[in-house]
Amino acid sequence: MSDDESEGLTYAEAGVDIEASEEATKALLSAVGETDDEGYAGILDLGELEIGLTTDGVGSKLLVAEALDRFDTIGIDCIAMNVNDLVAEGLRPVGFVDYLALEEPDEELTAAIGVGLAAGAKQADITLMGGETAILPEVIVGVDLAGAALGIAHPGERPPGVAKVGDAIVGMPSAGIHSNGLTLARKAVTSTYEYDDTFSDDPSRTVGETLLEPTRIYTEPIEVMRRFEVHACAHITGGGLRNLSRMADHRYEIDDPLPVQPVFDLIQNGGKVSDIEMYRTFNMGIGFAMAVDATDADQVAELVDGAVIGSVIEGSGVAIEGLDITE
Repeated sequence: MSDDESEGLTYAEAGVDIEASEEATKALLSAVGETDDEGYAGILDLGELEIGLTTDGVGSKLLVAEALDRFDTIGIDCIAMNVNDLVAEGLRPVGFVDYLALEEPDEELTAAIGVGLAAGAKQADITLMGGETAILPEVIVGVDLAGAALGIAHPGERPPGVAKVGDAIVGMPSAGIHSNGLTLARKAVTSTYEYDDTFSDDPSRTVGETLLEPTRIYTEPIEVMRRFEVHACAHITGGGLRNLSRMADHRYEIDDPLPVQPVFDLIQNGGKVSDIEMYRTFNMGIGFAMAVDATDADQVAELVDGAVIGSVIEGSGVAIEGLDITE
């Protein structure tokens, strides 16, 4: 990683200002009478059963798919972004509906998207319950894909959602960039490379194919939460590893992070992006994290194919090997 924090492309300069986005979300919540958006899912308590709903899309990763004319994996991303949010709340994913908006009808494209949705549903072990396809030539340029997922839990199965000082942090590896930060990634990469350039770290793939690697689906933590003292979870999405702070207002010290995949070096070198901006935008190899009682941490890490990457201490913010990425 680079030591120069003074120059280079930022997420805001690329077109996505996380702080402005958060303020816009607060305005929406205020207008509908809500004050908190810390949860990953909307949860309804029915007494003997809790049900949760999430909704999310693929984002500007669709533009990479369009550039490569390859749409058979973005359905996995769409399901993953929703399912992983359910899991972060301790909900078992059970169903999914999609919303596909097109500029014009395209049977080949919709069939390819269906392939990804089917693959994602199989990975997540959920049912595709239906969906909606809309042709919107005056609204959509190209294609947009979003969806909603349903999850369930019985009373007492979900973690409290609040990390404790003294907890260990268990991290699970990402599959790469997943489906966040693509606005910055695309601009950083294409300032130096072409999508069809060979990816130097894996000559069997192109740069574009590397960016298109599907989001990992994390269902392993569900059973772990039922057996061990897991206090809170974080799905590492937009905002990068600052998402750890959503587990509670403590300080999260990551002193033994998981390996950073080569795709992040590709992005950083292409756009001369600073270390701090990388960690504030991307998952940097850690796609999902749990705050776990320290006595359970090693067992939990082994069961989810993860590792103990740090700890929860007094204070606030997030630091990665001494690099403070707090705003």
